[in-house]
Amino acid sequence: MNLRGNWNYPTSIKFGAGRIAELADAAKAAGIARPLIVTDPFLATQPMIAAAKAQLDAAGLPCAIFSDVKPNPVAANVEAGITVLRKGKHDGVIAFGGGSALDAGKVIAFMAGQTRPMWDFEDVGDWWTRADPKGIFPIVAVPTTAGTGSEVGRAGVITDETTHTKKVIFHPLMMPKITICDPELTVGMPAFITVGTGMDAFAHCLEAYCGPFYHPLADGIALEGMRLVKENLPRVAKDGKDIEARAQMMSAAAMGATAFQKALGAIHALSHPVGSLYNTHHGMTNAVFMPYVLEFNRKAIEEKMARVAAYLGLRPSYGAFLDFVMQLRADLGVPHTLPEFGVKDPDIALMATMSPNDPTAGGNPVPLDEAAARSLFEKAMTGKL
Repeated sequence: MNLRGNWNYPTSIKFGAGRIAELADAAKAAGIARPLIVTDPFLATQPMIAAAKAQLDAAGLPCAIFSDVKPNPVAANVEAGITVLRKGKHDGVIAFGGGSALDAGKVIAFMAGQTRPMWDFEDVGDWWTRADPKGIFPIVAVPTTAGTGSEVGRAGVITDETTHTKKVIFHPLMMPKITICDPELTVGMPAFITVGTGMDAFAHCLEAYCGPFYHPLADGIALEGMRLVKENLPRVAKDGKDIEARAQMMSAAAMGATAFQKALGAIHALSHPVGSLYNTHHGMTNAVFMPYVLEFNRKAIEEKMARVAAYLGLRPSYGAFLDFVMQLRADLGVPHTLPEFGVKDPDIALMATMSPNDPTAGGNPVPLDEAAARSLFEKAMTGKL
């Protein structure tokens, strides 16, 4: 094993029920005097956004709201947000919402003072060094779901509509200066979103743990993140007002995104084309693909999965872990196949060319080529493991 690595860990996190009351203080601490709240169209109509705006205005931080953000954000959303930010002379962004709002808000803040096109900063090699760090505005993140973990990440996923591909825009300074994790903000999540985002957090932890690189810090966090999901996602799916379980899931989401700086893998590499082409929910798409990828990776991860199973209180074997995943999906109502998920006639040939080129594919413990991707898509259509 090559015992070398470059490690970075997250930002200042204010965690706990009711801590949204500290939003104005957080904005001031981040150096923001005229914040732009970036959220999604639904949340923009909800009391929590109105309350946030009132708090900021009362603290002498005049703000505006931008909410033209799709569930899978596209370049046009980012460009529209930059226009609003510049016209309003805002000096920072409060990214407030689920993964779509957080990603869009972070990229808007990142692009605020750049002169090059956004795609010049895709997470390829050292392209991030092309950015002018002085043109990156400060960010405060406020997640309202418990899945993506974008609130502790240094990147945003944006769909290029010209190629129907999801691209990762990356820069170390895209990390929010301060994150407020208030589980009370997640209480109103519908069951489908609760399950989808929760399975997204689980997928992040799982793929990080399976990644072939040396990162024992990430491994430990991923392991505990999986335990928190196992013990708490069924609870919040059953009772959305269980604030303790909501808090634990919010922790698991941040842990997943902290851990996956080590690696993601084929679950995401398969999920991204489906999401960009058919506009499916990202976390639920990950959940659909999970067992098929586990079987594909089995030879490389069998020993690791036995350790995970033992930690989760299962029989210490790969088979016990796979059985747990299958039962968890069934208990939570996760579709087993793409047709059950509403993706009935996908372009498998196209997606099989897209998956190996996805930036997450390189972190899979077994090489993912076009033939393997095609096979996995076909299995996800039929349900055959």
